[in-house]
Amino acid sequence: MRSEPTMTPTPDFFDPALLRKYNLNGPRYTSYPTALEFNTEVNDTSLLTAAADSPTNALSLYVHIPFCHQLCYYCGCNKIVTRHADKADRYLDYLAKEIALRQKAFAHYKVGQLHLGGGSPSFFTIEQHTRLMTMLQQAFAFKVDAECSIEIDPRHVDEVYLTGLANLGYKRLSIGVQDINYDVQQAINRVQSTSHIAELVSHARKTGFESVNLDLIYGLPHQTEQSFKTTLAAVKAMDPERISLFSYAHLPDRFAAQRKIKDAWLPSAETKLALMKLAMTSLTQAGYALIGMDHFAKQSDELAIAQQQGKLHRNFQGYTTRGELDMLGLGVSSISAVYDMYGQNPKALNDYYAALDSQNSVVVKGTQLSRDDMIRRDVIMALMCNLYLDIDAIETKWDIVFHHYFSESLDKLTPFIVDGLVGLSRSAIEVAPKARLLIRIISMSFDAYLAGQLHQQRYSRVI
Repeated sequence: MRSEPTMTPTPDFFDPALLRKYNLNGPRYTSYPTALEFNTEVNDTSLLTAAADSPTNALSLYVHIPFCHQLCYYCGCNKIVTRHADKADRYLDYLAKEIALRQKAFAHYKVGQLHLGGGSPSFFTIEQHTRLMTMLQQAFAFKVDAECSIEIDPRHVDEVYLTGLANLGYKRLSIGVQDINYDVQQAINRVQSTSHIAELVSHARKTGFESVNLDLIYGLPHQTEQSFKTTLAAVKAMDPERISLFSYAHLPDRFAAQRKIKDAWLPSAETKLALMKLAMTSLTQAGYALIGMDHFAKQSDELAIAQQQGKLHRNFQGYTTRGELDMLGLGVSSISAVYDMYGQNPKALNDYYAALDSQNSVVVKGTQLSRDDMIRRDVIMALMCNLYLDIDAIETKWDIVFHHYFSESLDKLTPFIVDGLVGLSRSAIEVAPKARLLIRIISMSFDAYLAGQLHQQRYSRVI
């Protein structure tokens, strides 16, 4: 029998010794296998076959808008910094081509979700957004209650713009705050007005948005506990339905823009841990439920309810309540996750355009999941989302003897069991509340692709 999850961190939630012991490099597991396992053996045909074979007809659409008006130094996303608005019109022309290419294969699906990410989707004008929404709704069958969400850069959005988005059917809004301290903002090249963001949040509610998410990042240059307290207070005052709390991963060798951030500006490991503790304690004390490892939601939010019921899911967009949906990615670098395959579009804009012009496969890499991949995906996602695995359910679904099938993986759990982080019985695996921040490392026990620390170094650290 599963115990109810603990929503408020316990005193040993931040056991420094345990966090130091297990603060290793590991995947975020927005998918399994992870994107590092993608190969060039899949293509458009793989995607179309998966859509035809899929047992579901429920679809999530993801559209990547790569453009940004200016460069944020911390960002590791696939983006193109430009001031030329006409680039968006050309991009829409090619999105129209890709949508037409996918329309027939996904005609039997009903769209339950639409999400626009970037880059900055707010690079588009309302007229361009109208064109995109029209194309999507003409090509795909949207459910009446389809959940439409969008990410925006508050520096380039006003109340009229938000009204335009609401009129197009967007109900969920995600705003990048990151930090409100001016020194921090200057160091990451993202100076923005806190009062303006608060006005946008207020107007979004008046305009019909049902949920607002605010993004925060800890570990940024010049952050201190005192300055971050101020940021947290400002965010809580805006009373968002959800808050995302991300750890800044400083990888200047991979992301050129991060070379603008000097190592000496970054908080020490001890300070970074203190910032995370401060945020998690502050937000849970304010009544937010900690979702998974890095999201917060009001207790009445569907994410919190799903976690309480053990029904939370995870995909390339993060935590979701709708795990039954296949995902079709549109646009440069977008990833599709349809039944037993993952497929990614070209990461470079010119390569994306060339693939559509030449009518070659738009899917350039990905992976075809084996039966073992799908079994392990179910296990890892259950642990990542709900800190709990129903072994009986896995055995019934996949017709396996769990303790035999995963004997090597269960051996890898031994250190966590000894440290009181994981409980293992005949019928369940249960992760202790104090191990929540280590769930990525615990889940790695079931990852068949990890081959030692050399491979793991390609991932970011947990804390």
